[in-house]
Amino acid sequence: MKAHNYRRVKGQSYTRKKYMRGFPQPKITKFTMGTPTDSFEYQARLIAQKAVQIRHSALEAARIATNRLLSEKFEKKYCLRVLPYPHNVLRENRMIFGAHADRLQDGMKRAFGKPIGTAARVKPNQAVITVNVNEDGLEVAKEALRRGGAKLPTPCRIIVEKVQEEE
Repeated sequence: MKAHNYRRVKGQSYTRKKYMRGFPQPKITKFTMGTPTDSFEYQARLIAQKAVQIRHSALEAARIATNRLLSEKFEKKYCLRVLPYPHNVLRENRMIFGAHADRLQDGMKRAFGKPIGTAARVKPNQAVITVNVNEDGLEVAKEALRRGGAKLPTPCRIIVEKVQEEE
């Protein structure tokens, strides 16, 4: 099965890992990079425009692409956060096709499927990645988010906002 078969959000989410055996761990392990304790002037957000399921490998690819450019330019003077967590377990009913493979097929008998990966369900206008930077790093942050958005299975837009100071 290809990844685009799992993009559509359909049916009830399958998240109760208590009852599952043998589901793979998400590839994405770090959700926060840079220096999260510093205060920054601006926040750039990558917003998903459609409801979609984003697989854990796509989230990891977007994180790496975004973080690579930011760490080259700023070293540690930024804060990158990946917001959705891949809770939803994806299943696949494997079928073998080809010559002399018919004896191995079960067809639709017990077609529930085995766990093959995880995905995060994202709603329209939900932030996927946020980057906090100062004013001098705004253009680099936009370019980094554009590169990260290219790895995701949905059209994305970038919103930049000034962070409110708490007093």
